[in-house]
Amino acid sequence: MVLKFGLHILLSMQAGSNEPRRLESGALVSRSPSTERKYMDNSSIEKMFERIGARVKVSYDASLRNPAGVDIRTDRRGDFFEIRIEPRESVNYDVIDVRPNLRHLLLMARREDSKNKFLCGHDERHWFVCAVPGQSVTSVKTAMEALQPAEVRAAVHRRVKRIKNRLRRKNAAFVRQGEWFFVPDPELTVNQKLVLRNEPISRGNGSKAHMCQYVYRSGGETVYVGAKYPMGLTKGAYTKLLARNPSARKWAWRIMQRNAAVYVRGRVWHPDHKTIVLNDWHRVMMNTEARAPGARSVFFLD
Repeated sequence: MVLKFGLHILLSMQAGSNEPRRLESGALVSRSPSTERKYMDNSSIEKMFERIGARVKVSYDASLRNPAGVDIRTDRRGDFFEIRIEPRESVNYDVIDVRPNLRHLLLMARREDSKNKFLCGHDERHWFVCAVPGQSVTSVKTAMEALQPAEVRAAVHRRVKRIKNRLRRKNAAFVRQGEWFFVPDPELTVNQKLVLRNEPISRGNGSKAHMCQYVYRSGGETVYVGAKYPMGLTKGAYTKLLARNPSARKWAWRIMQRNAAVYVRGRVWHPDHKTIVLNDWHRVMMNTEARAPGARSVFFLD
């Protein structure tokens, strides 16, 4: 599972400052090929990840197949974080907040003209890395708040009085499973003929879908999704593709709605998360990772 500058997940990190610096307090700096190892000291950043029970490795073999960025990889010892750096670029990584009790930390990639932040941690069953939007994010707590959509934050302030409960997976305002927030809407009236069973919701880009027992959707854009087009093609683009390549009609296509208003009820399950049960209709909202600087384009497909 890879994040390319962008819960589960892929980011692309690029270079920063032009002046050589040594690491301090959990930072690492990559220099040009002739100097990078001289100015590298990964031990401090490794200790930061160890505090949340994680392993991290730094490599200098970024390529088109394995681009620069932060991935969740697996070896004989299990999952670990990998930071890949392009040899001819420089980048400064700082761990700016660590919360061992949550098994989360906030990682910052410093460039000369920008600072990009990533929440790294453990969510139920697996490690994750997630790009975080917002210039004012300085801690794990503010990163988690920044990942809540505006509608979710509004519901939290209306319904959750105790501050300590506002970031829990389940409270009076929402239920969270991975990158998805489910906000109760018990007053919703649905057309039972339009309710679907055992439907997926997905971030797109080939991510593993979360399955929902009952789904009702409204609006959005119809797209054709297939293995070669995981982000979906509009009807016009799909028609043009068939005109160029008639054999494409035989590909395994699924008609889905992109960025629709989606409501779910019943069981919601995913191999990386504990199954949740929603007794009333809940509005489905994706976290704000897609708004983070440099994050890959992310769509909501269902």
